[in-house]
Amino acid sequence: MTTVLIVDDQPLQRFGFRMLLESQDDMAVVGEASNGTEAIRMTAELHPDVALMDIRMPGLDGIEATRRIVSAGDRTRVLILTTFDLDEYAYAGLRAGASGFLIKDAQPEELLAGIRAVATGDAVVAPSLTRRLLDAYAEHLPTPTSDTPPGLDPRLTALTDREREILAVIGKGWTNSEISTRLHLAESTVKTHVSRILAKTGSRDRIQAVILAYDTRLVQPS
Repeated sequence: MTTVLIVDDQPLQRFGFRMLLESQDDMAVVGEASNGTEAIRMTAELHPDVALMDIRMPGLDGIEATRRIVSAGDRTRVLILTTFDLDEYAYAGLRAGASGFLIKDAQPEELLAGIRAVATGDAVVAPSLTRRLLDAYAEHLPTPTSDTPPGLDPRLTALTDREREILAVIGKGWTNSEISTRLHLAESTVKTHVSRILAKTGSRDRIQAVILAYDTRLVQPS
């Protein structure tokens, strides 16, 4: 059973989400929050698998709530809901540690699939879309220092050469299938490499690995 906390300042929106989620045999809504402050408190109390997080709310917004929930180290994963797929809020949400984002007018089956994916540790946003988002806001990325050549960031020191290579192409938006084909590796081997990359770099999911690839300049904005 996947437990979900609904976070939205609109009562009617929360009601619609609850009706949809409770129609599923494998999902349970454990609470509703109307702002970021309530979301943080209820996450700490209820430990839901997924927090379905609106961005624009009065008081503490969804971005800061996401940042605090993730930094607290709770097992809860955050799925951001936004109005536009390439706005600054979606970018900020991913940077804050969200495991993905969906557009508010997504089809019900897309929302359900997204929640299930996030609950199992997968990223909801397609890698290619993540790259497009990061390219759009590349000016916000950290400025590289002269004494840190591309790819030699301390966060990458634990990676093997092959893992560093795979992290770079993850950052370019390649799927596991594409990595398997282009690098002549079994897909099961690729999955193993990806899992090790996430563990060694402390990345919560594939989206955070893409962001890391940009931050460390393994991938240059196009």
